[in-house]
Amino acid sequence: QLQLAESGGGLVQSGESLRLSCVASGFTLDYYAIGWFRQTPGKEREGVACITDSDGSTYYADSVKGRFTIIRDNKKNTVYLQMNSLKPEDTAVYYCGAEIEFGEWRGGERIAQSCRQPNEYEYWGRGTQVVVSS
Repeated sequence: QLQLAESGGGLVQSGESLRLSCVASGFTLDYYAIGWFRQTPGKEREGVACITDSDGSTYYADSVKGRFTIIRDNKKNTVYLQMNSLKPEDTAVYYCGAEIEFGEWRGGERIAQSCRQPNEYEYWGRGTQVVVSS
């Protein structure tokens, strides 16, 4: 059974850091683009950070650039989201998703496109809650 499982969420104060983990089971992350997305009640799921397998190209939402870093470790079948300088507006449920890389994904354009379209992602975890207090 193909599964993704997120962990690492919690309650932190503004300015602090968290590291989220996304572990795949039942399949390897080879050939999959992986994205971190977040969602708050009443809002659509939004792409936060995404990374390809083909060349490690990344995309970050403007709201997290310079603060968040996405890191993949295929040997551990895990993708991380390092979140620094957290703000109250980062409060959300964070999900990881996997999309197989059909076609050309190198160069950055394709990962940027997919990160803006969560519906493209085929596999999802159940999410981990992040709460940032002011």
